[in-house]
Amino acid sequence: MSDTTETTPGWLTSDELELTRARMPILYVEAVPVRVDGSGEVTHVGLLLRIGPDGTVTRTLVAGRVLHHERIRDALLRHLENDLGPVALPQVPASLQPFTVAEYFPTQGVTPFHDPRQHAVALAYVVPVTGDCRPRQDALDLVWFTPQEALSSLVQQEMPGGQGVLLRQALAHVGCLS
Repeated sequence: MSDTTETTPGWLTSDELELTRARMPILYVEAVPVRVDGSGEVTHVGLLLRIGPDGTVTRTLVAGRVLHHERIRDALLRHLENDLGPVALPQVPASLQPFTVAEYFPTQGVTPFHDPRQHAVALAYVVPVTGDCRPRQDALDLVWFTPQEALSSLVQQEMPGGQGVLLRQALAHVGCLS
């Protein structure tokens, strides 16, 4: 008899994850990758291009679960590297105070954030990146937008589950909303 139990610490099997998602909130980190100029002003926002579960093309932020016994900083760096590549050179802030906490619900309308799979709590950060970003994992591309372009209705419509709201909050946090 073969043993199919996952042995990597902090990982759940697919069945365990589904059971856990049905019973308790899951902790995530979300990052808005940005390019900044010499004075620290945000000049561009990076959005990942993905194919959604229903086959639609979507734009998303860097996001992922925090593993058991993993520091928030380590989870943030892991997901930035997984999505943007190993030479993105993210500048994770010394203080890990998120700009907001987004609470995703499987029921639409409870908050602006929706995830049909689960109740999730996400700590959200704006993270400057200075290196060469090459999307990995399931991302098709990474597109850099000016803050004004990222806030356009066309781009916002391509962001599922309330991520457009989260992007708007991030840009307001860094002074890009007028």
